[in-house]
Amino acid sequence: MTTDTKQTFPTRVDIPADAREALVELLNARLADAFDLYSQLKQAHWNVKGSDFIQLHELYDLVAASVLEFVDEIAERATALGGLALGTVRMAASASTLDEYPLDATAGKDTVKVIADRLAAYGAGAREAIDAADELADKDTADLFTEISRGTDKWLWFVEA
Repeated sequence: MTTDTKQTFPTRVDIPADAREALVELLNARLADAFDLYSQLKQAHWNVKGSDFIQLHELYDLVAASVLEFVDEIAERATALGGLALGTVRMAASASTLDEYPLDATAGKDTVKVIADRLAAYGAGAREAIDAADELADKDTADLFTEISRGTDKWLWFVEA
């Protein structure tokens, strides 16, 4: 069974339909990245090795929990705009812009580099989404991505430190 990914639902949100369609597309693109980032954080969390194991294991779990909140907020915004949230693992895998997690990155310092790179890329995507949402005159979606950008930058700071 296939579903029309551009399917829309009635809403009284006063944003024009064409802008809402573009916003839902934007939200789904960042949703794919957020779900991918979450899974990569869990990959690092489960497999990190070395003398910094416990600190990194716990840090990655904290960051993953925060990113999972982003997943939910993004998906809910897409549906609030009358769109369809594209949120399965397969959908995320096929649409993510993030580089794949290298399976040989298990040593603590290697996981830090990989996770820092992914957080930086995700933060950059969130900032691009702020501008795109502003251009579509949707301050609420821009605000959501501002919150995500700020949170991502905080976690990047923790990982880089």
